[in-house]
Amino acid sequence: MSARTLRDDHGVPHVRAGSLLELAHEQGRVAAHDRAWQLEWLRRRATGTSAELLGAGCVPGDRLVRRTRVADTALRAHAALDPATRAFVASYVAGVNAGLRGDVPELLTLGAEPGAWEEWMPLAVFHAQHLLFASLPGKLWDARAREVLGEEAALLSHEGPLASGSNAWAVGGGRTASGMPLVAGDPHRTIESPGVYQQVRLACEDPDDAFDVVGFAFPGVPGVQHFAHAGDVAWAITNAMADYQDVFAERLRRVDGRVEAKGPDGWEPTESHAEEIPVRDGDPVPVEVVVTARGPVFADGDDGRAWSLRDAATVVGELGFGALLPLLRARSVADVDAALDAWVEPVNNVVVADRAGRLLYRIAGRVPVRPETTRRGIADAADPHAGWTGWLAPLPRTVLSPDDQVVTANERRGRESAAVGTTFAPPHRAARLRALLTDRSDLTPEDFASFHGDALLPTLAEVRDLLHDAGPGPVHDAILGWDGRMETGSAGAAAFAAWRSAFVRRLADEPVFAPLRVPLVDDPVFAPWLDLTGRLGLALDSLLPAALAGGTPYGLDLRALAAAALDDAADHPETWGETHVVRPVHAFDGSGLEPPTVPALPVAGDIDCVRCTGSVPGVTDACARGSVARYVWDLADRERSGWVVPMGASADPRDPHHLDQLPLWAAGRLAPVVTDWERLHP
Repeated sequence: MSARTLRDDHGVPHVRAGSLLELAHEQGRVAAHDRAWQLEWLRRRATGTSAELLGAGCVPGDRLVRRTRVADTALRAHAALDPATRAFVASYVAGVNAGLRGDVPELLTLGAEPGAWEEWMPLAVFHAQHLLFASLPGKLWDARAREVLGEEAALLSHEGPLASGSNAWAVGGGRTASGMPLVAGDPHRTIESPGVYQQVRLACEDPDDAFDVVGFAFPGVPGVQHFAHAGDVAWAITNAMADYQDVFAERLRRVDGRVEAKGPDGWEPTESHAEEIPVRDGDPVPVEVVVTARGPVFADGDDGRAWSLRDAATVVGELGFGALLPLLRARSVADVDAALDAWVEPVNNVVVADRAGRLLYRIAGRVPVRPETTRRGIADAADPHAGWTGWLAPLPRTVLSPDDQVVTANERRGRESAAVGTTFAPPHRAARLRALLTDRSDLTPEDFASFHGDALLPTLAEVRDLLHDAGPGPVHDAILGWDGRMETGSAGAAAFAAWRSAFVRRLADEPVFAPLRVPLVDDPVFAPWLDLTGRLGLALDSLLPAALAGGTPYGLDLRALAAAALDDAADHPETWGETHVVRPVHAFDGSGLEPPTVPALPVAGDIDCVRCTGSVPGVTDACARGSVARYVWDLADRERSGWVVPMGASADPRDPHHLDQLPLWAAGRLAPVVTDWERLHP
């Protein structure tokens, strides 16, 4: 049969074909048709040419991907693909080029045509998507915080305002009403318009290579990468918070026009060359690309100081694409487990279940072995003992019984986490999910869907203790009388959020933190991770216990500051939903161009709720980061599964499926997964 795409009532593409390569071509064509503008933006971001399209505001991002040699790593990884995967990617790219359109609003506004894709472009898009997904920005913040605050800097540790996150959970068949496992989850990233994930069904009807998979794909990348239901097996992932990126403090000098770096054996040659970043309505910006023996230099300072990045994908020249075909063909937990042995980065927690009742948790990816000083800080490039010495193996894995449950939410999981990372998310989301699952033996897909919407604030008891003796007063009384749920219509949640932001701003005004306003690396691309007010807002989870214990971290009376902030918050919104509204980012932001309108719908939840719709206390109540997809996979009946994305299937604002899932997402509901071909339409 020839390839054909049908759609459900939300416009989600269901692609079927008689062969693998026909399927890949059709997936690429549909991705280009549905996401033409997004694919052009992703292509340019991955090649450091976005400023040519959107102007000078994109220069910092273009400079970073050029300096870190994203394209070079993608080319090497593409050359290393096995023949079958290379053919799969090539057919997908051919489909992209066949489906590209220039008649979409953003491209028409810019007077631009989409550029043709080369066969290695999906790898570059994937690599660029995850360049700032791991520990690099956090290491820059932690190093500067230790310089300023010493050991007390640990109190400011928290996953950053744009950091990675996710929930994933599963139970065996002994815990469900159907007797079959359930799997669910939601990835947390920056909420983008168009959305970062594309729902898709891929059905190959070759008798010798048949599969039928529903899942989520990154636009521009073939197959499904992270979350999928293949009929007999389903899987989910969260970021393992593993540390597979290291930063080295370099010393550079110029000798006879060459760049040298000071390594363990003295001054050594580097690879270096000059490039230019073309800029729309501006002059080209020169950029020097320097690669030391540690890795590419991504930033530099005065007097020859510089910082280089060493990451797993760049070192091995692979991006994990060898897992894509085995994942599509998976029939069991063992198949998914074996497929993910090829994974590189991001390093993920993986939860897998199948219809035979098997349940597995594992970590997948490449984690380097190196000294603790390198892992936990910025290493000295001249230190002979700071380098990598191999790969952590075996990575943690646990086989669970049908009566078990497994939860992963970026939290510290004991020894298995200590082996792979240093900084983890607070335990609240994981603890709340475990509480919702425990002692249940009749769980249904509807139960799992409801857990996605849980908006209970996990730190309510600590907040009440901190403020107990600070009142009475309107804000004080509203917080202490509140049920702790961050619901859109809640007056208590509004009072709490206003107080929290006022408290954070008072903290940020304290002189002890003033030096942190000067970052270690002064580059706008890292600003969201290095903003003092934002970091303090996200550090409250560590600061509140210190205040309750009677301590005075940094010499500050936190109880007094918290009490004073009650008065600052007196003029707060009536409900949480007035200010906690979805506000996705768009590539046009900051360019002077008007992005397509997205209604500012109120959303329940907050940073550390299971319903992660993150704000940045002290900076904004708006939700620009959180669940960028939600799903429940039912192994008993795939059509009882559900999924949703924040925007819709189409990136074209004129399409009825551009934003038709936004109301569902904002209300905490899922759209049905439809697999009956008779219920689909062209």
